[in-house]
Amino acid sequence: MMPFQFKLHLDRELKRLFGELPVFVPSSVIGELARSIDPKAKAALALARKYQIAETDLSGDDAVIDMAERRSAAVVTNDRELIARLREKKVPVIRLRGEHYLVADEF
Repeated sequence: MMPFQFKLHLDRELKRLFGELPVFVPSSVIGELARSIDPKAKAALALARKYQIAETDLSGDDAVIDMAERRSAAVVTNDRELIARLREKKVPVIRLRGEHYLVADEF
């Protein structure tokens, strides 16, 4: 929900950092957003559905980490616990800096 919490243009920022690239969202994230009562979740769900949905039987952070490892992908997140787990596994992290732009780990 980062783009709606901080008015971040996610597509533009990803393109600035990497050019054109595929973006995947674990199906479990879609489910979490659909069940959320957070007012920003509806907009986040609409944004997430723009991207390719990757089916997974895992949930939460485990699904995100598994997908990133299997696809050799980076993860966009500001969640400190998830960032720590990703870095332990040497998965690149893309995070928010300054509320308006993204920065990526070296990879």
